[in-house]
Amino acid sequence: MKKKGSLFVVCGPSGVGKGTVCKELLRVRPEIKLSISATTRERRKGEIDGVNYYFLKRNKFEQMIENDEFLEYAKVYDNLYGTPKKYVLEELNKGNDIILEIDPQGAMQIKEKFSDGIFVFLLPPSMEVLRNRIIERGRDSKENIKKRLKCAYEEFDFIREYDYYIINDDLSGAVNSLIAIIEAEGCRVKGDVLEIIRKYKEEI
Repeated sequence: MKKKGSLFVVCGPSGVGKGTVCKELLRVRPEIKLSISATTRERRKGEIDGVNYYFLKRNKFEQMIENDEFLEYAKVYDNLYGTPKKYVLEELNKGNDIILEIDPQGAMQIKEKFSDGIFVFLLPPSMEVLRNRIIERGRDSKENIKKRLKCAYEEFDFIREYDYYIINDDLSGAVNSLIAIIEAEGCRVKGDVLEIIRKYKEEI
């Protein structure tokens, strides 16, 4: 009997490596689905609509908010980001696990609306490493780097709201830790196991 899927919300400050960790997870565990976010920000070089993000005009995004089509949405660095609700709920009902890579502001919205989610906070080995990772990306001005680091300090205060944390000092180690969390949660006693037990008893 197939169990309902779980939603794993992977969060952390800008530059911590959320995207890299999730990409590697999906490479080694392709059965896990990725929730693709929508955004109003400009597409960066090499990004593909419907693969990296759904790139939307601001008026389209606001219309989807009015129609309650997002699991969460947030304003981040003057742009809107959101998680389309339909795909996530359909895949969970099919029994598929879903990974959602998201900023802390959006994660807290999901935590309020979706209590069954599993929340994982990705930490850098140090603030110096985080600063260097942001600089090495080469796409942020000095002012934006300062803004992102300030946000990181504020986001750390919310770590008590998460179920797990992973220190991303090694990609392979971080991915293995995330896989361990996913496998442990797959064996958690929750609502769907009651239906499984009922089926067992019917066989007696």
